Amino acid sequence: MEAEGGSQGPELTETVGQLRQELRKAKDDHNMAIGAISSLQRQIEIQESELRRIRSEKDLLQRQLREREAQIKAMCDKFCRLTDEQRQEQITMMMEEENLNLQQVVTEQESQLAEQNKLISELQETISQLRAEAVTTRLQLLKHKQAHKEIQGQAEALQHKELQTRVALEHISSKFERFRNKIIQAAFSVEGSRDPVAELTDDEVLEAMQKIINERTEFRRKLKNKGSKVSLHSSDSCTASPATGKRRNSSKEKGSDG
Repeated sequence: MEAEGGSQGPELTETVGQLRQELRKAKDDHNMAIGAISSLQRQIEIQESELRRIRSEKDLLQRQLREREAQIKAMCDKFCRLTDEQRQEQITMMMEEENLNLQQVVTEQESQLAEQNKLISELQETISQLRAEAVTTRLQLLKHKQAHKEIQGQAEALQHKELQTRVALEHISSKFERFRNKIIQAAFSVEGSRDPVAELTDDEVLEAMQKIINERTEFRRKLKNKGSKVSLHSSDSCTASPATGKRRNSSKEKGSDG
């Protein structure tokens, strides 16, 4: 029983240590998940800010384009007030110049709008991915929390079981020590025996207990043999009494006949 209790103690301690290690690992994973979520949220905020900036630039370019159109319209109105010849020449020169400028502006704006639309699409895709990663990370965080609770519960249960095992082991050890002391007391309280000089080992205690058992067995055997002899002697006496009675009766009969 002592060996069984002693073997359970280290196993429980090792299990509790493993659970504590898993608990620390779960805490580290929990902290890493929280950091990953914070980083993803910061990236989402940066991307959304960039998206707002690009949309603002797009609105600005559209306003500039409308302003250009208003300027062209104003110039057209001005040309309407000139003479036909002057107006024709002026219109031709200005229209050519304006056409070149407008073509350049339109080309630049179309290029910028295409780049911005492409960047907006990329940013929206990135934001969607980051949000999906944030959701996945939150789910993993919930799983880690659940695992953390389960491991903590197992650790507490094993600690409680370890405490119960230690109490039971101490109780068994106390009973064993009392039993051992009784054996030693019985072994060395016999007349003629010497008290032990040093503390006895378990093998010496077992040897003393075996000696007591052998002596008691021998004593009972002697008592049994002695009892058998007494019973035999009693039975012989009982067998001899009837014969003696017969001899006495026959003597009396002979006397009376004479």
